[in-house]
This record gives sequence, structure tokens and C-alpha cells, in this order.
Amino acid sequence: MDAGVISIIPVRGIKLIAPGDSLGLEIVKAVKSSGVGLREGDIVVVSHVVVSKAEGRLYRLSELAPTPQAIEIAAITGKDSAHVEAVLRESKRVVRIRGEVIITETRHGLICANSGVDLSNVGEGVAAALPDNPDASAERIRLEIEKAAGVRVAVIICDSHGRPFRRGAVNIAIGCSGLEPIWDRRGEPDLYGRVLRSKQICVADELAAAAELAMGQAAEGIPVAIIRGYKYIPGVVGASQIIRPREESLF
Repeated sequence: MDAGVISIIPVRGIKLIAPGDSLGLEIVKAVKSSGVGLREGDIVVVSHVVVSKAEGRLYRLSELAPTPQAIEIAAITGKDSAHVEAVLRESKRVVRIRGEVIITETRHGLICANSGVDLSNVGEGVAAALPDNPDASAERIRLEIEKAAGVRVAVIICDSHGRPFRRGAVNIAIGCSGLEPIWDRRGEPDLYGRVLRSKQICVADELAAAAELAMGQAAEGIPVAIIRGYKYIPGVVGASQIIRPREESLF
């Protein structure tokens, strides 16, 4: 793939999403009204929070009855026990607790803080869990957009995660549709003719991280960005292929 000029365009004007909304249609409305439009081959990057809102993946914390485990962890971390209860419900296992941080493995296989349960940009007393099946969500949004806009696009659903031994969070792809998430370059020669033996590039994560520069994580109110000009490989597998199986873990 030849590199060219790549543009990252924030999509402004998306209304506050509520359960049951067609997120794909709302994105198309916003890009039309803003004059941005959609072009063949655009990549639409969507924050998981608005996907979770549309799918009703929300917890009202006042309605949760914390278990003894949640109460115990809340006492250790200083977190609200109802928030901890939501974290535990979304996890397969607790990996580590240190200070205020709860690292879990989600039901999707992601290793992250708080099972990805987000208190930001969802309103007081509400927590947003990750979509049940982010790849299926990405496919549904992609099909809605393609039907309404009449162009072929790819969709990435993103969330910000920390990384081992590095400070700061970075957007990653938790779901995708329409593009190959990993560009496998094994077998290709490098600049000096040496054959690459392990080079696999997680394109979906790189695109998600780039989009965050236009979307932001605070009060910007921009849950969607369009990446234009990147020549990706069309694909049918989702971001679940990015998750390294536990038997391959190096830690």
C-alpha cells in the first residue's frame, strides 16, 4: 500500500444519542449537514460510548445492588461500590488491583481498566459498558451508512486504553467492519532485501489512535471522525482477531 495524504475530519453536529437510535443514520445526517459528506473508501471511527448509548448498554448506578466482592474492592480502591459492581458484571476475571486501578479481562477478552465501563460523557449516575459484540455493532453501523449514503466505507469502534509500562491512554479498535484490522507483511523484503518474519501491523489500532486527535476525550462532544485517503485492505474479519490468545501471552 502506497502512503498518501491522509485527512482526519471531526464530525460535528451529532445529536445526543439515546437507546434505540440508528447511529449510522445519525452519522450520515451529521456529515451531510456539516458539508463534510462521505466518500468511497472513507473510514468512520466511532467512540464506543455513543454505540453503547444507542444499544442501551447503560447501567443506572442507583439501581445496582453491590455484591460483597464489589463492596470489598470499593473499600480497597475508594471507588463507588455500584461502579465496581458494574465493572465486575462486565468482567470475566479480575487481573490486578492496585491503588484506585482495577484491571480486568472483559467478556470480549480485552485486558483493560474497569472492564471498559465508562463514567464519562454519559450523564450523572450512569455508566456505559462496552457493546456486547463490537464487531457486530461496527458491521451494523457500516451497513446503515452505506445504505443511506450510497458509498462503501469501513467502520471502527474505538475506546481509550492504557498500555503496560507506558503512561497515558491511547485509542484502540475494539470493533471493526469493512477492513482488515491487521496488515500482515511477513514474507516481504525490507529496504535491504531482508525478508520480514514477524511484521504484522495493527492498522485498526493505528487508525483509532489517529482519529482520537480529532475527536478528543473530554468536553469536545465529537464522538465520530472520518479518516480519508488511507488505502486500507477491505476485509471481513473483525477486531476480535487482534486479541492475542492467552496461550500466546508473553507475560
